[in-house]
Amino acid sequence: MSEPEETFYTEERWQNWLTRVEEEELDPENEDSARLLLNLQDDAAIAVAKILSAYNEDRLSQEEAVEELTEVREIVLAEVEFDDEEKLMLIDGVQTSLVCVFYAAEEYIAAGPTEEASVDEYVQAAADAEAAEDLDAALGYLVQAGTRIIDGEELDMALVEDIEYGLVSEWVNGLDSLQSALSDPEVVEEDGE
Repeated sequence: MSEPEETFYTEERWQNWLTRVEEEELDPENEDSARLLLNLQDDAAIAVAKILSAYNEDRLSQEEAVEELTEVREIVLAEVEFDDEEKLMLIDGVQTSLVCVFYAAEEYIAAGPTEEASVDEYVQAAADAEAAEDLDAALGYLVQAGTRIIDGEELDMALVEDIEYGLVSEWVNGLDSLQSALSDPEVVEEDGE
């Protein structure tokens, strides 16, 4: 394992995305604005997917993989300071979606994929827990769903159509980004690079 150290994500990369968000006129109803936010989210999910892949291929030890995840999480979930309240809310939505991605990746590295239920069952349990205002349980279920997705089980996004908008739908959105990143971990190119 004495190869040059791989860089999975940098502060600078995240900052470049934030700068683009800050400079652009964002309208969540506009397709380009929505794509920019999705790309920002997918880019972070790709970094997580690459760490998981390096771990699964024994290029990273369990401890190194957790350290890398922690580093990316600290960059991506750090408080963002924008003057524009609406943009802050949009970035917060992206960060919220990614919370579940980081927890699922950490859980997968620590304990492997759960065997107790399917992704669909966990998503439904999370929605039920959210309806009962038990957000910790909801997140826990989705973290378990995430370990199954990392292990290759498909997340059916049609499930989400029946879920009321809230934290569970945000977290599932993050898991969808992770699923896409795992199946095609190509870097989302920032304009101008």
